[in-house]
Amino acid sequence: MNKKQWYETLFENYGEKYDKESFAQGTIGECDFIEKEINFNKTLKIIDIGCGTGRHSIELAKRGYSMTGIDLSESLLEKAREKAKQNGVRIDFLKHDARNLPFDKQFDVAIMMCEGGFPLMETDEMNFEILKNVSQSLKDKSKFIFTTLNGLFPLFHSINDFHAEGVVEGNATYNSKNFDLMTFRDYNITKVVDDNGVEKELECNERYYVPCEITWLLKTLGFTKIEIFGATLGAFSRNDKLKTEDYEMLVIAER
Repeated sequence: MNKKQWYETLFENYGEKYDKESFAQGTIGECDFIEKEINFNKTLKIIDIGCGTGRHSIELAKRGYSMTGIDLSESLLEKAREKAKQNGVRIDFLKHDARNLPFDKQFDVAIMMCEGGFPLMETDEMNFEILKNVSQSLKDKSKFIFTTLNGLFPLFHSINDFHAEGVVEGNATYNSKNFDLMTFRDYNITKVVDDNGVEKELECNERYYVPCEITWLLKTLGFTKIEIFGATLGAFSRNDKLKTEDYEMLVIAER
């Protein structure tokens, strides 16, 4: 049996703790932005890639949108189904690997928030497979909204300082050991305590992307209009020009 990757181990038994992480606190504002981007069109079918505990899917479903959420973690999906039931919304939460999706031109919109799979994969090819599978899942006329790690940030700032600023007791901690300038991968030690109280220490690596890379990858997949902005947690805006201070970038691609 293949050894589990760090992102698989990280999200096992993590549904309760996940919702308390600081990165998961911007749902309302982010959904406000998504709604505006899709012109409040409730007829559109939306897929949420790497949906986690379903926070964006549930909020959008409450607002009347047709949602499908996919994730690799069964424990996060269980939490998502439970939360959907509590909120009185019907959403298909399905276990799939984003590198191998079964959909063909079924959705009008794809969202992939907060590093939903991409850019956590072991190789650039695998990360590209995620973008490719999202593209195949979308109709010929569609929109793809996602956030990813901004490669300009670690060239000018400390990743450790960034994570230290937002530390909340009980949340995951990150200790960056090496940012590789040749691959734009950050190698770090992540420590979490899962829902069962088990402490895990994981050797992780994440790929940071510079804007022109993202633009090129999406162009090869047939997206004709690609716009990139700074991603402010819970307050996405087209007015935020991407800066070196932005830890994440917000990508809006259309075709």
